[in-house]
Amino acid sequence: MKKRIETVAESGRIPDDIREQHKGFLEWGNVSSRRDHQTILQIIIDGRDSMAVDSEGKHLPTLVYLAKEKRPQYNHRFKAGAVNALIRVSSMISNSPIILNVDCDMYSNNSDSVEIRGMDNYGGPPYMGTGCFHRRETLCGRKYRRGNKSVLEMGLKYGCPMEDVFTGFTIQCGGWRSIYFNPERKGFLGVAPTTLLQSLVQHKRWTEGTLQIFLSQYCPLLYGRGKIPLKLQLSYCVYLLWAANCLASLYYVTIPSLCLLRGISLFPKVSSQWSFPFIYTIMATSAYSASEFVWCGGTFRGWWNDQRMWVYKRTTSYFFGLLDNILRLLGITKSAFVVTAKVADDDVSNRYDQELMEFGAPSPMFTILTTLAWLNALSFIGVLLKLAMHGDSLDQLAMQIILCSLLVFVNQPIYEGMFFRKDKARMPTLVTYKSAVFALADCSLACV
Repeated sequence: MKKRIETVAESGRIPDDIREQHKGFLEWGNVSSRRDHQTILQIIIDGRDSMAVDSEGKHLPTLVYLAKEKRPQYNHRFKAGAVNALIRVSSMISNSPIILNVDCDMYSNNSDSVEIRGMDNYGGPPYMGTGCFHRRETLCGRKYRRGNKSVLEMGLKYGCPMEDVFTGFTIQCGGWRSIYFNPERKGFLGVAPTTLLQSLVQHKRWTEGTLQIFLSQYCPLLYGRGKIPLKLQLSYCVYLLWAANCLASLYYVTIPSLCLLRGISLFPKVSSQWSFPFIYTIMATSAYSASEFVWCGGTFRGWWNDQRMWVYKRTTSYFFGLLDNILRLLGITKSAFVVTAKVADDDVSNRYDQELMEFGAPSPMFTILTTLAWLNALSFIGVLLKLAMHGDSLDQLAMQIILCSLLVFVNQPIYEGMFFRKDKARMPTLVTYKSAVFALADCSLACV
């Protein structure tokens, strides 16, 4: 399959034998652009045909290809528009009571997944866009009031980059329950971003969309009041306020380290009893998080890498998600749907298998990460030199020094990308120099 696709891409035309097999796709020959074309519908497998069987002689279900109409002057609503088009077409072909939604980068791994059993503790899990079964009536029969009229609402909701969470929330507010099914053999598998930038961009879109929901009329604490349990409202808020968490994260990765350069203590002395709540909270939450990660099948190294990504996402993806929402509210920008690349070339895949972070391309997100890495490294070195030269007591600044050293350890892959790696996925030199200037400026201001 891969070779056939590459051959077609290189030649710029579809071979005649393939055209004969799939005559319905000949309409693509009259299309001027993938962003400007009519609806293209092709029934590839007709489930009513007795000859529609696989290599083992088992009957195949109906398979339909649909490319929804796209015109440059109209908003095609991205994924939500595509799903709604499929819902309308399927209602005319099969009209089955159950709809399975799976992204194009995922596939079914367990044919028994439709036998839904699950866990429901806080009122039901949210709809996360893929690997989800819906009753058709939940998507094709939602009613709501507009003035004194009852309006029938169909399909996924528009107006938000996180249309899946948005739609699932309104379905639950309409009285429907959701359950989480987690079989021993995973129901669905797929691919995820394999590079750091792709992952950060994806999380930026998620955090931008979820905060947009929180700031809208569909805020769980307002729209969900009296419709879903309070604990489910609060559970939604945990996700919807991801972007706002960047403020606390940016504070803890910058201010304590900069204060070290001035000898300003922000935490109690280690010898003081007031330090015990800080120490207990940090140790207890870390131990619980690590044990839970290992209990779920992970490793301690995997948990540490997860903590590293947690810091990276909160200081970049969450920050840009918050910034974009502010600019949108001010009318400066509009929401956009950014498609995340999931396919990597062989070099990228090899580095991923070797657990090497992929940098390579300049990005504002990398500028922030490298600036923070520089800042914490300079602060850590500076306070160690100060202690060595002046012999100050460690007791007062111990907790800040520990925090700064942990951040230096977290940023280890960035230091490797800036100073030691020679492959094409190393940190761009321009980003390294530019972030060094920013960090030196911050440290200089802190020392004034």
